[in-house]
Amino acid sequence: MWRASILTLFPEMFPGPLGISLAGKALASGIWSLDAIDIRSHATDKHGTVDDRPAGGGPGMVMKADVLAKALDNLALNAIPPDPRPRLLMSPRGAPLRQERVAQLAAGPGCVIVCARFEGVDERLIAARGLEEVSLGDFVLSGGEIAALAVLDACVRLLPGVMGKEASGVEESFADGLLEYPQYTRPAVFEGQPIPEVLTSGDHAKVAQWRRAEAERLTKERRPDLWAAYQARKGPEKGPKTRG
Repeated sequence: MWRASILTLFPEMFPGPLGISLAGKALASGIWSLDAIDIRSHATDKHGTVDDRPAGGGPGMVMKADVLAKALDNLALNAIPPDPRPRLLMSPRGAPLRQERVAQLAAGPGCVIVCARFEGVDERLIAARGLEEVSLGDFVLSGGEIAALAVLDACVRLLPGVMGKEASGVEESFADGLLEYPQYTRPAVFEGQPIPEVLTSGDHAKVAQWRRAEAERLTKERRPDLWAAYQARKGPEKGPKTRG
């Protein structure tokens, strides 16, 4: 079973949307498990204090190292053998999450995710407990919970038995370093626009060629960063063929 443990001040936010659709069915069937741990239950004083003023002054509050250490260490104490799961900290200064890292996480035993609030977490805790800082993008959320839900959704959908067709996880954006090709379905004509003829030709080789060309075109137009990385991995690439 793939195991996820979430350290949060708002455990009631979980499983949230992960309790429905594919992820919810997989959760109910035991493909994966989810524990939402209330950080405040590990506070070291009777007031349940989890944060304090930043050293050196400044606005906001910082989550306390001792409280978070106690919460993380409690997980380790309950694990026999020692918990091998990576420990993630959702943080806007973290490394951007890529599909490759998602696949690595999904292939492992699960993950522990710390959801920060306020101005963040005491730096000493990050270093002492080996937290991997992960970001969903160059923007700031009120806390790590929504980001954690996104990470879990990305991982769970890759677990064996979750998606209906295993090929669905192979032929999608980022799986091969490219954005996904355009998709179409019936009706054959929508507001005067037909489905591209090649997709209804029955020629699987031509369909595959068209999809690859479209994936390359979209990636080159919309994500030059991905296109450059794709070219570096694959070697010099000719641009997609222009079709008349």
